[in-house]
Amino acid sequence: MLALVTGGGGFLGRCIVEKLLARNDSVRVFSRSEYPELTALGCESFQGDLRNQESVMNAVKNVDTVFHVAALAGIWGKKSDYFSINVNGTLNVINACLKHKVPKLIYTSSPSVVFAMKDINDGNETLPYPNRYCAHYPNSKAVAEKLVLETNSVKGLYTSSLRPHLIWGPRDPHIIPMLIKKASTKSLVQVGKGKNIVDITYVDNAADAHILAADKLAPDSAVAGQSYFIGDQQPVNLWEWVNSLLNQFDIPSITKTIPYSAAFGIGAVMESLYSIFPLNGEPRMTRFLAAQFALSHYFSHAKAQQDFNYTPSVSNIEGLKKTVAWFNLNKSESQ
Repeated sequence: MLALVTGGGGFLGRCIVEKLLARNDSVRVFSRSEYPELTALGCESFQGDLRNQESVMNAVKNVDTVFHVAALAGIWGKKSDYFSINVNGTLNVINACLKHKVPKLIYTSSPSVVFAMKDINDGNETLPYPNRYCAHYPNSKAVAEKLVLETNSVKGLYTSSLRPHLIWGPRDPHIIPMLIKKASTKSLVQVGKGKNIVDITYVDNAADAHILAADKLAPDSAVAGQSYFIGDQQPVNLWEWVNSLLNQFDIPSITKTIPYSAAFGIGAVMESLYSIFPLNGEPRMTRFLAAQFALSHYFSHAKAQQDFNYTPSVSNIEGLKKTVAWFNLNKSESQ
């Protein structure tokens, strides 16, 4: 198999690339930056922007499977940026797959596409998309996911969408460095009562799920045209997990708290200020972030287990040991 991984130099993308290479698949990556280390591993590298249709067309040519992992993530930013990259970029990938007769497209989505700012307890794939979103990222990912799934079986292209939740592990450039930085500067505050349960997904488990789904994806398979929640199948108390992680780095537990309603209100005010004035960076709090920090959001993974035999290979305990060991050896990554 010749597989294309968009965002192949990123956190999840690189893990997918390494696992494909380990089983002797041929791999091509499409990224904005150059990654000589991937070329050294035997990858074919294409550099470009998802918004450039010609670049995407060139990258997709002759491949058997596309793993569309690349996206613009975050809690704040211009709507035009999120939609041009996450929606128009995905449409470019879809059109390239159709033109070059690629049979398989696996899309990396997010559980936030169904997050309606309410608790989700053991949710499954029947959850509807909400009527409105409080952030551009989940909105854009939902629109893109719909495009991918609606394209299933068009001109011989079969599609599936995976929704891994809170991906973490060694080389994590987002969640763990953010928690360490904010906790070290005493700017991390527990939002809500600290009772909320959430899914987390160790990066190897997320990568395995993508490859398992791709292997099963076929015209007559249950995977075609479907979306799937992916996690470690061991939901955690968010703030207990955060404190356990921080303690591994000799950082004190978070003791300062703020009510959810107050954090939500502050988030709304800060969003207004950042929308009106040309302020740099992003708000310390938004409505979406307050909800993510305070509410429960965990899911059933029975459908993924049933349709493509997804079972996490790395437990929370094992994942924590590996993650802490990696960050201790690469301390600059956590600064």
